[in-house]
Amino acid sequence: MPRTKESTKKIFVLDTSVILYNHNAINSFDDNYVAIPITVLEELDNFKKGNDTKNFEAREFIRILDTLSERHLINDWIPLKTTKGGKFKVIMNESVPAEKDARRIFDDNKPDHRILNAAMAMAAENVDKRVILVTKDINLRLKAKSLNIPAEDFETGKIKDLESLYAGKSTIEHLDKILIDELYQEGEILPADLGIKNPIPNEYYILKNTKTSILAYYNPLSGMVEKVEKKPAYRITPRNAEQVFALHAIMNPNVQLVTLQGIAGTGKTLLALAGALEQIKQYKQIHMARPIVPLSNKELGFLPGDIKSKITPYMEPLYDNLKFIQSQFKNNESGSRLITDSLESEKIYITPLAYIRGRSISNVFFIIDEAQNLTPHEVKTIITRAGEGTKIIFTGDIYQIDTPYLDAQSNGLSYLIDKIKHHPIYAHVRLEKGERSELANLANDLL
Repeated sequence: MPRTKESTKKIFVLDTSVILYNHNAINSFDDNYVAIPITVLEELDNFKKGNDTKNFEAREFIRILDTLSERHLINDWIPLKTTKGGKFKVIMNESVPAEKDARRIFDDNKPDHRILNAAMAMAAENVDKRVILVTKDINLRLKAKSLNIPAEDFETGKIKDLESLYAGKSTIEHLDKILIDELYQEGEILPADLGIKNPIPNEYYILKNTKTSILAYYNPLSGMVEKVEKKPAYRITPRNAEQVFALHAIMNPNVQLVTLQGIAGTGKTLLALAGALEQIKQYKQIHMARPIVPLSNKELGFLPGDIKSKITPYMEPLYDNLKFIQSQFKNNESGSRLITDSLESEKIYITPLAYIRGRSISNVFFIIDEAQNLTPHEVKTIITRAGEGTKIIFTGDIYQIDTPYLDAQSNGLSYLIDKIKHHPIYAHVRLEKGERSELANLANDLL
């Protein structure tokens, strides 16, 4: 018999990691059905207190669930208002035959195994539908497949082709010397003259012929490719073309959002701080923040001392960069005093990213370091907090993820680079050449 439209729908069983990654995940499955094991709700209850992003995600999902269940029982299929035909329920039944019981097979009564049982129970109750477990936990996916349970990663916000991720820069070679000379003399040239079709706003170029080269970028306001000059910021001088591009984007008043992606030692954070200090008089405050990734899964509360003592170790890399910039000045010079005075008066404000939530960031130069440890939803939340006159810089290395359930394809920095590259107020630069030291470059290249 032909399958009905109802029987072709799938049931996606979500585990805790998906909810903590994106509290709105249940609305990401079109007109299919979404189910949450009761064990997931029990785990979320343990996450609802705290200031970390996962605590926020847990609380927001609980609020969504409360709204959905106002007129329904949570163990019945509840229509989802944001999707056409989609439904949602909580799986109360986690009972399966003894020979299929994940708790017995893996010899442990842990939440993951009860979630596996819930997926099997759901499949047994809905033989006309395909039941799929969705989890960010690779080990759980492997266990599911060993039990013949279809399992997938949560794909929303995930970059499909990382190889083609926008670099923000390109090289055009073998240009006629006349074109290079024209750009040197006039300061600008039509993109078509350089063979550039459909230029991306604020994309940077290294233009070359056999004898000379010049740095340039496409200005979306003028519609021209304009010359980019090497300029220092707060006595920090760019050491290569990529750093010239990065500092230009940071200093460009027409660009409100910048992403800098690259390995350790390429100068991302240093350039962002130097550019911020160079423009400090134009902003009410400089905010520097980074997500806290606790060591050994221990929260801040486990560390001794007050909150400042707890967070200082995590913020130390930002202070190190400030100290390096300050070292370019003598102790009695105004440039050095400005940094000290700004820290004391909180004109320069360094804080964990979680403590920024709820604060106004109007007329602020906002630097978010280690942005690869943010989810796409967190990045969106930060940007939507921006008020008038705010400029935001995200820096990070998408291949150095310290947060569970994120990877190079699913982290917020990759997502942002991929989704927003065609907007005229945005600029991106991938920095590839390490400038920290010969020793650091050796480690990056060979270890």
